Amino acid sequence: MYDFPEAPSPSFLFDLDGTLIDSVYQHVIAWRQALSAMGIDLSVWRIHRRIGMSGGLFVTALLRETGLKLTAEQIDELQTTHADAYAEQVDSVRPLPGAVELLTELTARGVPWAIATSGYARTARLALGMLGLPADTPMVTRDMVRRAKPDPDLFLAGASLLGIDPAHAMVVGDSVWDLLAARRAGALGIGLLSGGYGRDELERSGAFRVYADPADMLSRLDELGVRLAG
Repeated sequence: MYDFPEAPSPSFLFDLDGTLIDSVYQHVIAWRQALSAMGIDLSVWRIHRRIGMSGGLFVTALLRETGLKLTAEQIDELQTTHADAYAEQVDSVRPLPGAVELLTELTARGVPWAIATSGYARTARLALGMLGLPADTPMVTRDMVRRAKPDPDLFLAGASLLGIDPAHAMVVGDSVWDLLAARRAGALGIGLLSGGYGRDELERSGAFRVYADPADMLSRLDELGVRLAG
């Protein structure tokens, strides 16, 4: 028998929107309403491509594409209006197939996990009840870090919250922004198709495995090194 260091135990950092809850299109509609209220008419597909960024980066990117200029106060107003519009639709948001079961199974197996989302606590924490999770669930929101995706701060903070090395974590996300941030954090990326991005895009951004949704990932946990004890 060879003597070698024991492999680190698997651990996971989950994005939220489009990864654990089916909320991407509610966010798209909320952003469109917020933009329209300021007289900015933008196609839905352009909005969808930026979901997963923080609100500030999202607005900056869209303004760059349209050539429009907004003051800092207008950008803050836009983000507030988006949050209000999303809150009006939150009753239609549901957990993605297998999300509750996946988190329950990881917990039962003693696998560390946390949620790291570009959303602010005001909207993100609404998801805890949907997922049947307690208020003290490990969660990092935009309010808690300096920069959001595609910067790695959220995932670095999530790893710190769990007391693990980011290089030993697996980031689960549905957008290219999640996977770019995962690479910068030094973590392995797992892509889910449940947010609307294609397999090729996710793989090009660094996903080493791609699953349809949390249910698909749950059925293949052995591929990720999560095994029954014993």
